[in-house]
Amino acid sequence: MASYESFARVYDLFMDNIPYEEWCGYLHTLLEKYDVTDGLVLELGCGTGTMTELLADCGYDMIGVDNSADMLEIALEKKEQSGKDILYLQQDMREFELYGTVRAIVSVCDSMNYITDEADLLEVFRLGNNYLDPGGVFIFDLNTLFKYEQLGESVIAENREESSFIWENWYDPADQVNEYDLTLFIRNDEGLYEKYEETHYQKAYALETVCQLIRQAGMKLEAIYDAFTFEKPRPDSERVYIVAREQ
Repeated sequence: MASYESFARVYDLFMDNIPYEEWCGYLHTLLEKYDVTDGLVLELGCGTGTMTELLADCGYDMIGVDNSADMLEIALEKKEQSGKDILYLQQDMREFELYGTVRAIVSVCDSMNYITDEADLLEVFRLGNNYLDPGGVFIFDLNTLFKYEQLGESVIAENREESSFIWENWYDPADQVNEYDLTLFIRNDEGLYEKYEETHYQKAYALETVCQLIRQAGMKLEAIYDAFTFEKPRPDSERVYIVAREQ
């Protein structure tokens, strides 16, 4: 799993096109739809804490878990500025530990796609089932097979005054793993640009496989939605939301 080292410094800059408030509104609606209106909520793969902060604004008591110390450092800066009572833990979601149970677990921005081994994904679901209150829900999004197939072999680049990046993408349909190499040019305090490189891997899971793993972990599959709707996924859906319940 990628640890977002250099990219953490400019993550929020290049994600400024993501409508986080709208995404949070959808996630909040899902939580309420499945009877989570308040209480303790865990976000897995919380990154720089943007969604964590927004869910705290919705009235939830938030815990954020991420494997990257660099991302969490930024999340802690946001927490200091906002004054919100959020607990951040640096843990690998494949082996996270809590002191008690939570009403809900959420994971967005394709964090679950970073788990590239089925056995590891099963363990995340088992841990989720273990740390959920009775009847609690696990809500997460996934990039779909269709999306990765469309990305294929491609190059994405963006130039900003503060920094620039080149994203070189490859998708292997045989093992359903998507690799992207990030080359970053980040301006330092002296006004010079420093070069950094990172490689990230994501797994494209068939929905049937994910459903099987959820049931194998002891949870009940409640629903799969085409992202930001309450409709069933289409063949060309690029992102889905999956809701599972502790039982």
